[in-house]
Amino acid sequence: MSERREPSSYRDPAGFLFFRDGVLLRHVAPAGAADYDALLSSGLYEALALEGLLVPHEEVEPPEGHEDAHRVLRPRVIPFVSYPYEWTFGERRDAGLLTLSVQRRALERGLSLKDASAYNVQFLDGRPVFIDTLSFERYPEGRPWVAYRQFCEHFLAPLALEATGDHRLGRLFSSFPDGVPLDLASRLLPFRTKLRPGLALHLHLHSWGQGRYSSGPARPSPTVSKGRLLDLVADLEACLAGLRLPRRTSTWSDYYAGTNYSPEALESKKEFVRAALGEVRPSVVWDLGANTGLFSRLASEAGAFTVAMDGDPLASEGHYRDVVGRGERRVLPLVVDLSSPSPSLGWDGRERRSLFERGPADLALALALVHHLAIGANVPLGSIASSWARMAEWLVVEFVPKSDSQVQRMLRSREDVFPGYTADGFEAAFGREFEVCRRAGVAGSERSLYLLRRRSPA
Repeated sequence: MSERREPSSYRDPAGFLFFRDGVLLRHVAPAGAADYDALLSSGLYEALALEGLLVPHEEVEPPEGHEDAHRVLRPRVIPFVSYPYEWTFGERRDAGLLTLSVQRRALERGLSLKDASAYNVQFLDGRPVFIDTLSFERYPEGRPWVAYRQFCEHFLAPLALEATGDHRLGRLFSSFPDGVPLDLASRLLPFRTKLRPGLALHLHLHSWGQGRYSSGPARPSPTVSKGRLLDLVADLEACLAGLRLPRRTSTWSDYYAGTNYSPEALESKKEFVRAALGEVRPSVVWDLGANTGLFSRLASEAGAFTVAMDGDPLASEGHYRDVVGRGERRVLPLVVDLSSPSPSLGWDGRERRSLFERGPADLALALALVHHLAIGANVPLGSIASSWARMAEWLVVEFVPKSDSQVQRMLRSREDVFPGYTADGFEAAFGREFEVCRRAGVAGSERSLYLLRRRSPA
């Protein structure tokens, strides 16, 4: 038997997550017993789980070494763990609205969330779900919401910066993985946000009050009725719901309409991808450079859970809106810069896992991406191949030659220092990591598609 503790699960004395023979389990410690029992006896757990708002679990017999546990739970497994700094604007807003909905329902049943971390939310079946069963505590009448500041730092601040400032400011979360400081958000937000009641109260005045009372003698906490807390939750819900990204397009958010793809070329590309999916029959697909998700949808339709990654926040946001509108349950759009994939972060460098540690996938799609890394980011072809070999066993990759108009456009403003960027150079570099199972040209173009399989270690 093997056991390891989940590195990110160390902060809460009420319990922790661990893996036993590869099975995810939650240890409910004696310190969390009363609150866990209250969650069940109040009916809140059953109500939230039935509505898909809280990840369901079953109670199991404590394994050897966990005899001191109050309970041991086996939760439903999340197919891909993502982090708030990888979410689109819409994903972060929906995760925040979920957190507020859970808090409101908890208060109505005599409980409250003791933390409002964005890391307590994951995406399951195409929607956000609360995953921390031990975040609930019995609500002591008159106490303020202890997680109010954390909620504002994890949700409201980054969302307000994106909606009223610049959509790229959402990436601040990767520099502040424990939440964007309110004083920083207040300074970065446009002056006009001080005239919006919700942002003025929950960000600007909240930041001012934080600074004013951060030094000096400790002050007693004010008494706040449950009704006032419910009003606070409703006000935060309205504030988040009122935030919208300005209508903008980016270079990649309208990619297929603005490039040299003819209908014939696009259809031949789809046929190649469909054939590859039928041959490999993957359970998990990573769509690298997914753009607005055209090929992610093909993978999903073939039955694969698909993580759709793109470095353009607007393209990924458009993809997420499409996923929600379609009621898609097997696609997760994320904002990931593939020239600098998500690293390991947090305590001991293991609290938040790198992108590579969350793989590999069965199959990766890398369509119209190689030239962006090789020419746009100066990454050698061999390095791209070895990186992608760590991501998936199978790879569908598109090679776009220098003669293609998209590559020519990239080379207009820079010297061509890429003599090895040729079809032969591509095949030689990728041939060290993969074997070619199939190759075909893209109709009406000089582009080529490959189905590759990772070579077995010697």
